[in-house]
Formats: sequence, structure tokens, C-alpha cells
Amino acid sequence: MEKYAIKGKKVQAFPDIPPRTFDLLPRFVEKFGKKKVMFACKVEGEWKKYIGRDFVKMTDVISQGLIGLGVGKGDRIALISNNCPQWNMVDFAVQQIGAILVPVYPTARQTDYEHILNHAAPKVVFVEGSLIHKKVKSILDQMPERPKEFAFNPVEGMMTLRGLMVSVKIDKKSQTALQAHKDAVNPEDVATIIYTSGTLGTPKGVMLTHNNLMSCVAHYGPHYPVPSSHKVVSFLPLSHIYERSVLFTHLYLGNSTYYVENFGTIMRDIADVKPEHFTTVPRIVEKVYNGFMRKGDKLTGVKKRIFLWAFKLAERYDETEKKPQRAYRFKLYLANRLVFNEVRKAFGGRLEFIISGGASLQPRLVRLFAAMDIPIIEGYGLTETSPVIATNSLALGVIKAGTVGVPCENVTFKIDSETGEILVKGSSVMKGYYKDEEQTKIAIDEEGYFHTGDIGEFDEDGLLKITGRMKEIFKDSMGKYISPALIEGKFTESPFINSIMVVGENQKFAAALIVPNFEHLKTWCEENHIPYTTNTEMIKVKAVNDRFRKEVDSYNKFFGDYEKVKRFELLDHEWTIDDGEMTPSLKIRRKAIAEHYKDLIDGMFAE
Repeated sequence: MEKYAIKGKKVQAFPDIPPRTFDLLPRFVEKFGKKKVMFACKVEGEWKKYIGRDFVKMTDVISQGLIGLGVGKGDRIALISNNCPQWNMVDFAVQQIGAILVPVYPTARQTDYEHILNHAAPKVVFVEGSLIHKKVKSILDQMPERPKEFAFNPVEGMMTLRGLMVSVKIDKKSQTALQAHKDAVNPEDVATIIYTSGTLGTPKGVMLTHNNLMSCVAHYGPHYPVPSSHKVVSFLPLSHIYERSVLFTHLYLGNSTYYVENFGTIMRDIADVKPEHFTTVPRIVEKVYNGFMRKGDKLTGVKKRIFLWAFKLAERYDETEKKPQRAYRFKLYLANRLVFNEVRKAFGGRLEFIISGGASLQPRLVRLFAAMDIPIIEGYGLTETSPVIATNSLALGVIKAGTVGVPCENVTFKIDSETGEILVKGSSVMKGYYKDEEQTKIAIDEEGYFHTGDIGEFDEDGLLKITGRMKEIFKDSMGKYISPALIEGKFTESPFINSIMVVGENQKFAAALIVPNFEHLKTWCEENHIPYTTNTEMIKVKAVNDRFRKEVDSYNKFFGDYEKVKRFELLDHEWTIDDGEMTPSLKIRRKAIAEHYKDLIDGMFAE
């Protein structure tokens, strides 16, 4: 079978990349038209669209309002809100006067709010509405210099963003002042400080410059060549640099961005907007897949058999083959006609590809979606690298499950020969950690290489594979190194497993906490006539535990004896952001989970 070959192939950087993030706005209007939709969001069930000309005007007014408040170059401005066009207005308004935006997750823990707001010491804080205001009011009241506060939605006793805009006197003097602020912004100035989600400790403030961000857009964006006619939906938090950087790319390409109403309306809004592509994280892809499987489980007779046949056929798809065997192609053609056309309709019927990042995606899902003619493009990066530094590539015809693709041209990669850690340097690597020279020196060595903390290797095709995380690797009592991320990545290929955390530091063997895929497990229980009332009852049933023992044993075969999961405990609920067990970007917080389930973990290692 013919495989793709990437040796010698390169992707040219975007031409005419603006030097500063806010330069994207006038470029969008000039290149794609004053009336081109830049952003849209739902207001009372209807799409409210912001065309380029109006968006730029409103952004300038907010900038003038901030200047009137005494905000100047280097001042920090905090923003705590879910995605909406106003979020973007504030972002660009802050950056184009030389100030620094500090975005904070609306779902952050109270301790994170306290640390970030006190550490960044913002001059102004923008909140979405009363719910977030209640979370931060006491923190702001106790700060040495209380920030001015504005809300997107009405909050009693507080001026709204609209109120700030109305208060601005627009005249030649204010416009001249704004232009002077814009002219004073250098590409090497810090544009934003993003606090890491703190999976293992206190969040650190990552300083990213305009050049960092624009360099990233210039070099990873060309891997997804799309026309300006594309519409995209956005639902990942803009507080994370992943979605924000993607948004900058949309503006460069002239794409219109539609914000979904909430996580519960994603599929409905996608069907409504009919996007050509969007960005996601593996957890969302898994939930969408589980949703399709739930619908299939409700079918009966011939329809159900055809449905299951189609999905099993798709999971055998080899996404690296240029031309599968004729018999398989014919079967896939039938599967598309009979089943997968309906799946594509659920995505609006125009979806060409999905970009996934933030964590590794189950290889079977990469194969399955590729078979449905909806390729999922996985990439890799960190907040400290603006973020994308490697990606599978539509431009190169490179999609390979289990890899994060080819390195972007603006970074140099090096794999540490002793530890296997991925080191990178280049124009998208951060300026440093805010107010933390010590941690900056630890992260960026004397040669300028940023130490990612991730362990990886290049495969035979020159594609990068992430195999573990330095801080997460532990030794068992025999001195053997175990990479939990590697084991967890394999185990979550099981349709029975939603999440898993491998433990066993200084113990005789590895064990695991397992969160079942309850939708799949409920269907299995029904098919096997196993009665239950609650999740708690279900996971205690012997037949259920025996089924998971069988599943664990089947995946243990991929690992050495010391890596095998010898014992496990099933949990009766999913880990959540609200409980502090997951980060806002949907990664597990190992320390928090270990504390919450200490007795359960200790019990697995008791003699």
C-alpha cells in the first residue's frame, strides 16, 4: 500500500503576516470587506452578527475609554467571561493601547482567582456578569489598589461595557491619542499573560509577545489551507491560548467565527451554522462519538446491524493509505451511503475537517472520522509556545493516528538523549514567566531551549509522538519507571472507559482509578439483563467488575509486566472542573484526584 511521504516537503509561512495582533482587524476589513461578518453569537435564540467595520469601531471606542481611565502601556487588564464578541473587543482594545490582557477561566477555582488577581494586580477587571462578580468581589475588595470593574451584562452597582463606551467622547483629540498608543506598541511587547491551569501546582503567568503569537499563526496556520468563505464555530474557552491563537488565524484567513450558546448546544449550533471546520479537544470528540453510539443503540433489527457494521468497518480504516483495497473501498462507500451521510448532516453537512489539541485523541476515533470523510487533525503545543509547534497537516496530506504531526518551521526541536524530553526554541517561545525569573531560567536553558516537560520521539515518517510527561512519570518499588500517560492513553481506547488515572509510585505494582463510560456501560447492562438503579449500584455488580477486569487484561497485553494495571477501582461519577479534578482545558488534576480518593488508592495497595 502506498503511504504518504513527507521528507523534503515544507509548508510556506503565511505572507504579509501582521507584526502585532490588533493589526489583524484593519487587515480583515481592508482585505475581506467592511460588511464581512467577523463574529457572531446567540442573543435570545437568534444569531447577532458583528461585521468587520462595526467591530473595529467598537474596539477603538473601548480603547479610548481605557485611555480615559488612565490605562497605559504595560498595565494589566483582567478578563473573566465565557466566549462572546465582547471578549474579543476587550482583548484587542487592551492590546492596541499597549496594555496586557490577563484572561481568567470563568470556571477557575477560588484559590486560582485569588492567586492570579493578586499576582497580576490588574488596573481594570472585566467580568461577564453577576455570577462571576460574586466569585471575585471579596478578592478585589481586599487588594491594595482595588481595580475598576466593568460587566458585559448588567450587575447592580457596576458600570457595563456599553456604559463605558457611551461615556467616551469621540473627537479628534481622543482619536489622535489612540493612534499614538497604537504606534508605540512594539512586536516584542508583551500582549498577554496567560496563567497555566496548574495541574500540579500554583499557576504561572506565561508572558507572550505580539511576535510570539503572530509567528505561531504564520507557521501553523498554513497547514490548514482554507478559503475566506469558511464559517467556523467556537466553543473552547478563549482564556486558553489554543482557541485564541486559532481565532487570530481565522481573522487572517477572513473566516467568520460563530460562538455556540453553551456546551449543551454545541451540536445544535453546529447544525445551524453549518461550519466547514472547527477546533476541539478530545473529550468533546469522545462525547460526540458516544452520542452517535447512543442513537445507534436505540435502533433495532436490520437498521441496528447496519449501523454497528458501518462503525466497526470505519474503525479498521487506515488513514495513512492513499488508496485502500477495492473491496474495502466498496464497503466504505456503502457505509457512507447508509450511515455516515446522516452523521455528516448532524455536523451541518459542510464540515471538511476538525482540529484537535490539548491532549491525545484515541487513535480509533482518528480512523473512524477519517473513514467518514471528516479528518481530525491533531496538533501539539503548550501555553509557553503560543501554542502550536507541531501538527498533522492537510497541506502536506499528513494525518497519522497516534502522532501530533510535523514540527512547524519556526521552531527547532531537540529530544534529550537521556530523558527523552522534548526541547524547543524559536520565535513562538514565550518571553518568560511573569515576576518569576527563577522559574523562567529553569524552563528556558542557556541555549534558549524551552523544556516542555513532555517526553516524545519521532517515528519512521518523521512525525512526533508524545509518549509521556516528565513530572508524571514515577518509579515502582523495584525502581522501574512507569509513564501513566502512556498507559492511560491506550486504556481510553476502550469504549468502556471514559477516564483513567494510573497510580503506584513506590508500590509493587501499578493500579488505576477508572471512570466508566456510563452510556456504553448502561447499554451493555441492558443487553446482558443486569438490573441496577444508580451508577453506584451498577459499578458494584460482580458481572460489571468482571467485564472491566477482562477489559483491563486485554489492554495490559500492550505493556511490560511492571506496567500492567494489577488492581483497579471503578468510580460512580465523572471527574469535573467544579470539583477541582479537571482543569478548564479538561486535563485531569492528578494531585487533586489523589487527595480526593486517597483511601480508595491506599486500599488497592493494602496487603
